[in-house]
Amino acid sequence: MNLSRMLAARAAEGRPVTVGVIGAGKFGSMFLAMATRRPGIQVAAIADLSPARARENLERIGWEKERGAARSLDDALARGTTFVTEDSSAVNDPRIEVVVESTGNPAAGIRHALAAIEARQHVVMVNVEADVLAGPALAARAARAGVVISMAYGDQPALICEMVDTIRAMGLPVVAAGKGTKYLPRFHESTPETVWGYYGLSPEDAAKGGMNPQMFNSFLDGTKSAIEMAAIANATGLEPPEDGLMFPACGVQDLPHLLRPSAEGGILPRKGMVEVISSVERDGRPVAGDLRWGVYATFEGETDYIRRCFSEYGVRTDDTGRYAALWRPYHLIGLELGVSVASVALRREPTGCSDSWRGDVASTAKRDLKAGEVLDGEGGAMVWGKCIPATRALREDTLPIGLAHGVKLLRDVPKGAALRQSDVALDSASEAVRLRREMAEAARGVLAAE
Repeated sequence: MNLSRMLAARAAEGRPVTVGVIGAGKFGSMFLAMATRRPGIQVAAIADLSPARARENLERIGWEKERGAARSLDDALARGTTFVTEDSSAVNDPRIEVVVESTGNPAAGIRHALAAIEARQHVVMVNVEADVLAGPALAARAARAGVVISMAYGDQPALICEMVDTIRAMGLPVVAAGKGTKYLPRFHESTPETVWGYYGLSPEDAAKGGMNPQMFNSFLDGTKSAIEMAAIANATGLEPPEDGLMFPACGVQDLPHLLRPSAEGGILPRKGMVEVISSVERDGRPVAGDLRWGVYATFEGETDYIRRCFSEYGVRTDDTGRYAALWRPYHLIGLELGVSVASVALRREPTGCSDSWRGDVASTAKRDLKAGEVLDGEGGAMVWGKCIPATRALREDTLPIGLAHGVKLLRDVPKGAALRQSDVALDSASEAVRLRREMAEAARGVLAAE
């Protein structure tokens, strides 16, 4: 609870935490909007494939007006300003302490994280897609290099990890944790062409807002939820479901009733699970007390005295008083990212980290797929991501959603089936493919030893 003081001390000493940002899209821009207001943090370099687009975003948030542009990294560091470039390697200068990876591209994210780790820089991974594809392997590399790799505070996985850690630090067992979203079963078949109808937007209005249909479709079709729950499983030890998230319709008032074991009236196969709740009933009616933008955890009071305390202080519980819930109704996305930057730089502590491979996201056919077709990846028209245990992913050799972009199908796959890695032509020379296989082989070794 002293990060603000620590940042203020660094500011007073004239040596702010230096940051390099890769990807100046929505999340990155939200962080930058706050970094101008936080003494003790200096974003010295911003790398984006389109510097012109990055500068447009910076102008929109008032960045260059407040901080000013720089001609080079040397100039930026000398004047406390910012250098904008398309060269991502510029952020690996040893004078930059923390690299924020916010591209959203899993292969690029892995490449950038590896470069930062090699340069002995801390890494904040906004890129959950890369984290789920090979996060535990990246964490192992970071530990060997003596640096920290962290989930991004403000994004739901890090906030859920914080809630889980807080409850466990109290001494209470966590029964379930997750987030809210808008879900209906038919959303699994949504494509970038149909997505705006589900959101109640016209394609024209979406285009005016600069909204990316494939990215928004990933949120709608269940893939992003699967990615985030797999990341939480990998960071907390909570278990992913055997055959995908259930997405039960649930309001905050019903969390402790629904998110408890099925043997005691809930829906969970056992205690210690991740799950996502829907803000709409299956017939489309809105759920009262929905948690569409928030996060939650349910937990257990194991003694009569603890349960009495729940009652005395108005904690929301089930009808037995044994299971209780905490929730946070909103998350502020990139506006909160400075917490991660300060934590990794000043405490050398991540705000969530995938330390073991427990959850994965299997590419699942949205329609009948034909040999010779090229997959269009997360949020596309061909596959959606299903959250499953890593042990199942290993056993069935499922194709992770992070490797499902731009690869050719070698055989037909029926609608609803999980794709296997042998169904596609993967590039063995890719860093992402190599690191994923390294992680899988390590996991097989652990299972064999057990």
